[in-house]
Amino acid sequence: MSIAPLPQYPTGFRWGVSTSAHQIEGAVAADGRGPSIWDTFAHSPGRISDGSSGDVACDHYHRHSEDVALLTGLGVSAYRFSIAWPRVQPTGAGPANTAGLDFYDRLVDELLAAGVDPVATLYHWDLPQPLEDVGGWLHRDTAARFAEYADLTAARLGDRVRLWITLNEPFIHMSLGYGMGAHAPGRTLLFDAFPVAHHQLLGHGLAVAALRARTTSPVAIANNYSPVRVLGDRDADRAAGAAYEVLHNRLFTDPLLGRGYPELPGFDPSVVHPGDLDTIAAPIDVLGVNYYNPTGVRAPEEGSALPFDLVPLDGYPRTAFDWPVAPDGLHELLRWLRDTYGDALPPIEITESGCAYDDVPDADGQVADPERIAYLDGHLRAVRAAIDDGVDVRGYFVWSLLDNWEWAEGFTKRFGLVHVDYATQTRTPKSSYTWLRDVIAASRDGSAR
Repeated sequence: MSIAPLPQYPTGFRWGVSTSAHQIEGAVAADGRGPSIWDTFAHSPGRISDGSSGDVACDHYHRHSEDVALLTGLGVSAYRFSIAWPRVQPTGAGPANTAGLDFYDRLVDELLAAGVDPVATLYHWDLPQPLEDVGGWLHRDTAARFAEYADLTAARLGDRVRLWITLNEPFIHMSLGYGMGAHAPGRTLLFDAFPVAHHQLLGHGLAVAALRARTTSPVAIANNYSPVRVLGDRDADRAAGAAYEVLHNRLFTDPLLGRGYPELPGFDPSVVHPGDLDTIAAPIDVLGVNYYNPTGVRAPEEGSALPFDLVPLDGYPRTAFDWPVAPDGLHELLRWLRDTYGDALPPIEITESGCAYDDVPDADGQVADPERIAYLDGHLRAVRAAIDDGVDVRGYFVWSLLDNWEWAEGFTKRFGLVHVDYATQTRTPKSSYTWLRDVIAASRDGSAR
């Protein structure tokens, strides 16, 4: 396929790829690792679309050196991975499990030896099951446990990690895990899940303090954002759009940047204790932005439990997840963040951006994925356009390096630049891997294409 040359990116722009522990590591019982909520959820009948689990996933725990070699071949400057809390603290409390931390110690050293910056996410949804058994993120004490875990991890990995990310997508974890029951731990609390929002943010703030005491490396959080497209011209439609904007985009950003919580019906302020908002608003060095698509919203049907209805957006190509491919939404989002938060907004890195397609090897074993190349091309251009508009964007991480175990969708959705045969664990770089390798190399030459 022929694509016009990409524009140049600022000097020092961080090129990376992202993964998460439970989606790729496997080895769920190795070296003292305890169970997480996703182990429990996946082994509950009917929870995962193909009946699979992350027990083996991509076997990254045993094959991480092979995957570091893939990073080297791609030429990325950074690798965002997550640390499995149950490997570090099998019960979510107590001293560190040395054998579990040893794995991440080896991984970080291999990344540094390969010239790849380690970017570590402390929490990508794999809460130790014993903590969930006593309330999980509904329980305020989980925030304190998270800070202890952050301290133990930073004490071992310290400044060798170049960027620390506390939480990944706390909105998605709250809404799908505790609100709607589609993700672990599978609770269906709807708006009664709001304590999960506060306790995750409180855990973030406490973890920031723990990290600052152990490292001089920058600290961030990775939020999922989705531009809201109101479908309909009634006042009720606009009100529904405003409600969804607050829930998805502002609930986890306003308090981080010192504004306190936005007004949202159903939010119980009693969970907020004196001093909590100051803890949550501790300065961060980077705001991680995860972007996949905009969301169509209109007024709810009568009797709906939610103040909005989510509706498909027409006029866009679709991924295998049936998500609209909308690079314009990323440009819109980045401008919205700048315009909404002004000088309070820290530098941004796109910490996830990617797409799932039904990638199948051909007769020669090669995997062509021109749709992913087009997706990445469009979204990278959107980032450049935002930079031209004055938004301080300093990096772009593709989701994901590898095809992986895609949560409740099991092995049915492939996001990777590298195809994984789950039966043999054979890794095959796709055509998008080669394309991105050339883009990165050209950007360093001063001639991105």
